[in-house]
Amino acid sequence: MDQDSFLLICQLGMGIFWIITYILIIKRGFQDKKYGMPMVAICANISWEFIFTFIYPQNDLQKIITLLWFLLDIVILLQYLRYGRQEYKKFISTKLFYASFLVTLGVSFLIILTMTQELNDIEGKYTAFSQNLMMSGLFISLLLWRGNAGGQSMSIAVCKMIGTLFASVAFYMYFRTPLITIVSIATFVYDWLYIVWLYRLYSRKINYRRK
Repeated sequence: MDQDSFLLICQLGMGIFWIITYILIIKRGFQDKKYGMPMVAICANISWEFIFTFIYPQNDLQKIITLLWFLLDIVILLQYLRYGRQEYKKFISTKLFYASFLVTLGVSFLIILTMTQELNDIEGKYTAFSQNLMMSGLFISLLLWRGNAGGQSMSIAVCKMIGTLFASVAFYMYFRTPLITIVSIATFVYDWLYIVWLYRLYSRKINYRRK
């Protein structure tokens, strides 16, 4: 298999599995009436997708994939604003909830945009891998915060890991850098821990029902 064919397979695999991940997050969110992606991850994701769809668009295929991610993330964002407000109403006021979201969204957008310009990274690879690592850690923190799998599922965790692996393998084979290699390995470790943690939560729930 030549390099172009392999990269195309990885690009499609990454795109498809992340699209499935987003769809599963949306579906689970409506089922559980809980947001499925932490606020900082949502803000970073939707900022990255906007920037690399409209400001620094990639090749035609990636532009379509990124646009689809962006549209799905809008729904995930709306779920956070709807269900997150209810979840945090005991801790902060509604005004502070929305204000913190808007500030985080603005800061995320500016950081990703300036990193892209300062690192001359118009492909968005450094910001993409960095925020993916952050997202993997935040998914685990969301489980710890809630103490249950509300808004989450094993299929979400597995599809996220597979989509990331497609991107990681492609970059390791052809665009390897020490930073991206370290971040890719760390992301895989966190994704695996996320899967293990979810499995234990589901196991406890099943054992509790049996009792």
